[in-house]
Amino acid sequence: MMTQSTNSPAYSVIPLEGMGVIKEDDDIGVLICAACRKTVFPLEKDDILVIAQTIVSRAEGAIVDLASVKPSRRAKRLASKLGKRPELVEVILQASKRVVRAEQGHLIVETHHGFVCANAGVDSSNVHRRNHVTLLPENPDRSAQLIRQTIKQDYGVDVAVIISDTHGRPFRKGAINVAIGTSGIAPMKVFVGQPDLFGYTLRSTAVAVADELASAAELVMGEADEGVPVVIIRGYPYEKAETSARVLVREESKDIFRR
Repeated sequence: MMTQSTNSPAYSVIPLEGMGVIKEDDDIGVLICAACRKTVFPLEKDDILVIAQTIVSRAEGAIVDLASVKPSRRAKRLASKLGKRPELVEVILQASKRVVRAEQGHLIVETHHGFVCANAGVDSSNVHRRNHVTLLPENPDRSAQLIRQTIKQDYGVDVAVIISDTHGRPFRKGAINVAIGTSGIAPMKVFVGQPDLFGYTLRSTAVAVADELASAAELVMGEADEGVPVVIIRGYPYEKAETSARVLVREESKDIFRR
């Protein structure tokens, strides 16, 4: 159980066991419902489900066999500079709108979704086939929406869904989970215009709620062999909305670091 303060609501972060290994064409919503029917923590109305991007990508077939990739001249040049496999760099470039940074062994890009992250989210961990990598889902918001709709039809409760991925941070060590897709939850909570504890009117405070919930879930999911790709967050009072997780991405015109 996690608590914020004596005046704030408590909420629970619960691992959903029994999902098994997700394969291509699996229906994640159906599998979540089946797992919930077997658990002592059945889904409840207004629960939040945080789902690891990797299983969504596997279910949607967003997997590439590196042996089938023919690296371009640009990919070979970058691979030599960064110490990466040319085939991997080619997959990253194809998943990218543009390269933001390529130095010190790091390839930071802007994906076609608009996310700025390392390697376009291309990942070789937790892939059930050797020499294969997963891509980010083509439309993570749509993926979240479809899973939510299936759960509502199959299980009879309306929940919020967050699809999460692990990202690094420019000025902090260590990776955290962030939201790349949402359905049924407002990704941000804006406090502008509200008074603080001492009556000062807040002018710029906005909290990335979906990212914070994704990070809370990651502590239960783990990053290695824990095998918990779905987490239930219960009791957190979120704002319901149909807003894309991309609202969390800072516009380039306001990003003083990319400029």
